[in-house]
Amino acid sequence: MRKIGILGGTFDPPHHGHLLIANEVLNALDLDEIWFMPNQEPPHKHKSESITNAERLEMLKLAIEGNQQFRVTTIELERQGPSFTVETMRIIRETYKDDQFYFIIGADMIEYLPKWHKINELVDLVQFVGVERPEYSHDTSFPVIYVDVPAMEVSSSIIRERLKKGKTVRYLLPDSVIHFIEENHLYGT
Repeated sequence: MRKIGILGGTFDPPHHGHLLIANEVLNALDLDEIWFMPNQEPPHKHKSESITNAERLEMLKLAIEGNQQFRVTTIELERQGPSFTVETMRIIRETYKDDQFYFIIGADMIEYLPKWHKINELVDLVQFVGVERPEYSHDTSFPVIYVDVPAMEVSSSIIRERLKKGKTVRYLLPDSVIHFIEENHLYGT
C-alpha cells in the first residue's frame, strides 16, 4: 500500500511555497509520493482568465521536474464544472483501492473545513494534513494531522501582481517556470 499526499490548488502559477509544503509533508509523514492536483474550477476562488489549463499544467510539470516522488494528476482538469474534493476523492479511491491518501491543506482551510461540500463523507475517504501557521486557529472537530512547515510568505496572487508590474519574481518560482512565463508572455510579461 502506497501512502500518497495530494496537494490541490490553482497553481496559477506554481511557486516555491507549493514545493516546500509538498516536500515537508512528504518527509514528515514518510509518504511515497505527492500528487499535485490542479483544480478546474475551485468553488471558493476564480482562476486567472488569461491563463489556460494547459499552461498551468505545463508550468506545474516544469516546477516538479527532477523530483521522482512528485507527480501531477489531471483528474480535476478532465472534469467539467466546480471541483468538489469529495467527488474527486471518490474517483481516486475507486481507482486506487489499495492506496492511502493524505489531503494537504493550508492552515487557512482548516478553519473552513466545516463548510466543505459533504465534509463528513470526505473525512472517510482521506486523511487531512494541515500545514501549521501560527496566525490561524487549528481548532477543528475533524481529524487533521499537523505538519510544521517553515514559513514562506509567497502566493500566486503576489507573483501575478509582481509580473504584471514588471518586477522580479526570482527565487519565488523555479527558473524553468519563470522562463515559460516569459517565453509565453503570461501574466502581463
